[in-house]
Amino acid sequence: MKITSSAVSLNVDDVPASSAFLIEHFGFREEMAADGFASLTRDDAGLNVIFLRRGLESLPADQRDEHAAGLILAFVVDDLEGELARLRSEGVTITMPLTDEEWGERAFQVRDPNGVIVQLVDWNAPTAH
Repeated sequence: MKITSSAVSLNVDDVPASSAFLIEHFGFREEMAADGFASLTRDDAGLNVIFLRRGLESLPADQRDEHAAGLILAFVVDDLEGELARLRSEGVTITMPLTDEEWGERAFQVRDPNGVIVQLVDWNAPTAH
C-alpha cells in the first residue's frame, strides 16, 4: 500500500463556522467545498481537515448524526508561546492553559465554534541522564 495523502474528517453542525475558524486563526485555505462539506489544507500541515455537516445522507446511517467529539485536532508548532499570544490577541478563548507534561509535551487548547478541540503543541522531551 502507498498512502498519497492524509485527512481527518469531522462531523459538525455548522461547516462554514469551523472552516472559517481554521482559515482565520490557523492559516488553512479551502481546497474544495459544497453544501455540507469543506476540505481545508495548508502546504505544511501534512493532512487535510474535512468538515461534514451532521445528518448528511451520503454518510453511513451509523455515522450521520455523530459529532466530532472525543478527539483533539493537534498541530505541532515552532513557537508555542508566540502562537498563544497571537490567538489571545485575536480574541480566541484559550480552553486549556499552557501545560507542561512530564514526558516533554507542552500544549494549550482552543475550541472552534462547533466545539472541535484544536491543540497546539511542542515537544521538549526530557534528556536521559
